[in-house]
Amino acid sequence: MRLKIDVELVYTLAQPGPAILVIEAAGATGQELLKTEIDFGDVEHFARVPAEEGVGEKIIIRTAEKIACSYSAEVQITRPRPDFPNLSAMELDEMPGDALRYMLPSRYCQAERFIPFAAQRFGELRGGQKVAAIRDWCEQRLDYISGSSDAQTTAADTFLSRQGVCRDYAHLMIALCRAAQIPARIASVFAPGVEPPDFHAVVEVYLDGNWHLIDPTGMAHADEMAVIAVGRDAVDVAFMTTNSYAELERQTVLATRL
Repeated sequence: MRLKIDVELVYTLAQPGPAILVIEAAGATGQELLKTEIDFGDVEHFARVPAEEGVGEKIIIRTAEKIACSYSAEVQITRPRPDFPNLSAMELDEMPGDALRYMLPSRYCQAERFIPFAAQRFGELRGGQKVAAIRDWCEQRLDYISGSSDAQTTAADTFLSRQGVCRDYAHLMIALCRAAQIPARIASVFAPGVEPPDFHAVVEVYLDGNWHLIDPTGMAHADEMAVIAVGRDAVDVAFMTTNSYAELERQTVLATRL
């Protein structure tokens, strides 16, 4: 499946300074970049550094007062949709180090707080069947409500409030998977069908020796996602990080099937 991506960001900074942006589809497993173009206009500094796990890149710019960026790309998605019931979990002593770190608690995913619940609710299931059940539970028990959470909302908060947006769904599913001894991490993606259209947060789980994408909101599927970046939680995949307040003037994020 071929995906066309168009992004426009315009923000005004309260003070001049650097900004870190993670907004481009990555050259990652299961997807091929066919076309890509990005323009920041006249900036004082521009650099690229690898993002987490070498998936995608972070762009570092310095600008006087305004961030104005346009990005377009075409991406061929080649990964299949995972067959989760037939995927097995790996034993702890067989996991590689880059998977083990995603079994630990992180800022927004306090996995240790969910161990009793995960054992009681999902303890009889194994591997991909457990992952699918956790995903279903998140979609069925949470209400997707724009503006119902903020940058401080954690998985524990979402578990209590039973509402949130894509990053909250992802954080809660990640915490539950980690509590159930399945490595899980967040992935920021472009995907068609996301409402409202925006950068979308989903989950990657480590099963059968590979990472597999899954969306607890139910709005997107792995065979139609273009991965931007991965990480422990939203801290690692934020589309923009600045040292001062950034006031939104205009933002559009579109992902269209071709």
